[in-house]
Amino acid sequence: MVKVATAQEALSPAFPGRAPWGTASKLRAWQQEALDDYLSRSPQDYLAVATPGAGKTTFALRVASELLGARVVQRVIVVTPTEHLKVQWADAAARVGIQIDPGLGSGASRRGRSRQFDGIAVTYAGVAAAPYSVEARTRAFTTLVILDEVHHAGDALSWGEAVRDAFEPATRRLLLTGTPFRSDDYPIPYVRYEQGPDQVLRSRADYTYGYAEALRDHVVRPVVFMAYGGPMRWRTRAGDEVAVNLSEALTKDITAQAWRTALDPKGEWVQSVLRSADVRLTEVRRHVPDAGGLVIATNQSQARAYARVLESVTGQRPTVVLSDDTGASRKIEAFAHGEDRWLVAVRMVSEGVDVPRLAVGVYATATSTPLFFAQAVGRFVRTRRRGEVATVFLPTVPVVLAHAALLERQRDHVLGKKRRAGAEDLWSLEEAILAEANRERNHVTELDGQFEALESAAVFDHVLFDSQAYGMHAEPHSADEQDYLGLPGLLDPDQVSALLSQRQQRQIARRARADRGVAAVAEQPLHRALAARRKELNSLVAQYARVSGKPHSHVHAELRRRCGGPPLASATTEQVEARIAALRTWF
Repeated sequence: MVKVATAQEALSPAFPGRAPWGTASKLRAWQQEALDDYLSRSPQDYLAVATPGAGKTTFALRVASELLGARVVQRVIVVTPTEHLKVQWADAAARVGIQIDPGLGSGASRRGRSRQFDGIAVTYAGVAAAPYSVEARTRAFTTLVILDEVHHAGDALSWGEAVRDAFEPATRRLLLTGTPFRSDDYPIPYVRYEQGPDQVLRSRADYTYGYAEALRDHVVRPVVFMAYGGPMRWRTRAGDEVAVNLSEALTKDITAQAWRTALDPKGEWVQSVLRSADVRLTEVRRHVPDAGGLVIATNQSQARAYARVLESVTGQRPTVVLSDDTGASRKIEAFAHGEDRWLVAVRMVSEGVDVPRLAVGVYATATSTPLFFAQAVGRFVRTRRRGEVATVFLPTVPVVLAHAALLERQRDHVLGKKRRAGAEDLWSLEEAILAEANRERNHVTELDGQFEALESAAVFDHVLFDSQAYGMHAEPHSADEQDYLGLPGLLDPDQVSALLSQRQQRQIARRARADRGVAAVAEQPLHRALAARRKELNSLVAQYARVSGKPHSHVHAELRRRCGGPPLASATTEQVEARIAALRTWF
C-alpha cells in the first residue's frame, strides 16, 4: 500500500525540540526501537511507558503517521487529561501533517466537526460525559485511539468504564504514560495486568524507557534537589502553640501542619526559598539566557501571594496561571516562547505541559502523592541541548525527600496489594517509631480545623542528587548556600556529582576554620562549650547518616568504637572534639 510520506518525513530531528546528541536521524533511539517493536507486532493495545520529557508525543505521532499512511486506520482520537493538552496535541500533530480538531468552545460539539480533520482530541472527562457519542465516532471509522497519560483513565470508576465502553470498537489503542502507577485499586482500562509471585496483579508495559536510561542517553536533564528545613511555629484549634523543626521526624499530622506553616506566604520560609530560587535562576541564565522558573502552589490565593513575593524580588511581574483562567493556555504558550523569568501555577502545569525552557522549580505545594511529584518534576527535565541542569527546591518533608530519592525507580500499578492502615507509600522508614502515635491520633481532627501560622524560617539543609546527599546546614544567603546555588547551568551528570563533592569539602573546611576561630576567643563556661560541641557532632552525624544510609545510632556507635570513651551524654569536651575530627575524615 502507498504511504503518505509528508506526515512521516515531517518528523525532523528537532521535533518537538532539538534531538539529543547521539540519537537516530529521525527519531530518538528509544522511539525508533519502540516503533520497530510496535510495527513488528501490530497489537491492538500497546502500552508505552517513557519518562516525562523523553518524547512520548513524537513516538505516538509517528505511529499514527504510519498507520494512516498504510490505511490501517482512517481516523485518530487523542484523549488527554486537560483542555490545554488537547490544543498542545493538535498543534504538534499539525506540524507533522496530521490535522486534529481539539473542539475548542462549547459550540464545536453542537455544530459537529469538519471532515477536513484526520481526527479529534477529547478529555477523559469529556469521554465520561458522552461515552456513547464517542463510541459512535470510534465505530464509524477504523480508528487509532491515543490515550495520553492513561493512568488518568482510572481517576474515577465512571471514567474507567466510560473509556472502556467508548473505545472498545477501536482498531488500535496506543496507551502512553510517564508514570504508570496509582495509589488506588482502580484498574486502568486496556492495561495488561499480570500476577506475580506475591499473588498481586501488576501492570505490564509493552515498552519502557525510564528516567535513568533517558539520563544516560542525555535525553533528559539531571535534576538537583535543594532541600530546605527550618523552625516552624503555629497555633492549633485548641489554642496551643506548637514549635518544631521541619526536618525532624514527626507524626504525619504534625508534619502536615509544619509543612503548611512553611508554605504560608506571610512567613519567612517560603519567601526566603523563593529568593534563593531566583538567585539560582540568575546563575542558570548566565549559561542558558532564556531559562525560566516555575512555582507550583497549593491553591490560587497562595499562587497570587507567591507572585507578589517574586515581583518584589525581581522587579518583574511573573506569569500567573490559574485553573479557572479562560486564557490559561495562551498564557502558558506565551511564557513557553518568551523570556520571562517566572511562572506561578497551581496544578494545571504539573502534567503534560511542554515548556522546555523551565530549569528551576519550587515545590511549594502540600500535595505529597508520588504520582503528582513525578509529574511535577517532569516539567523540568525536558532537554534542549546537552548539559542543561534542572534545579528543584523542596521542603525537608520526609515523604517529599523519599519521592526525590526514588526518582529513578520504575514503578507499576499494583492491584490488590495488602496495605497497612494509614501507611504512606513512600513514607520515611524512620517513621516506624511513630506508628503507634499515628494510630492513636487517627481520630483527632483538631489540627484540621482552625489553624494559624505564627512563624517560620528557612535553613538550607542539603542537596540531593542521584540519591546522594551533599552539604550541611547553612543560613540562607550565606557563603555555604551560595556555593550550591552557584553551580553552573551547563553540566553533565558526572560533573554535577564532582562539583557537589567539591563544594561539600569546601563547606566542611570553612566550618573547621570557623571552629578554630571560636576556640581562640575567650573561654566559654563549660556547659555552653560542651553543648555547642555536642550540637555540632549531632549535626555531622545527621549529615553522614543521610549520605551513608546508616541510622544515627550506628554512626555514634562506630565513633565510640574508633575514638573510645563513654556515650555522648557522658563524654568530655576533648572526647567530643575527637569524634568530630574523626567524623570529618569520613566525608
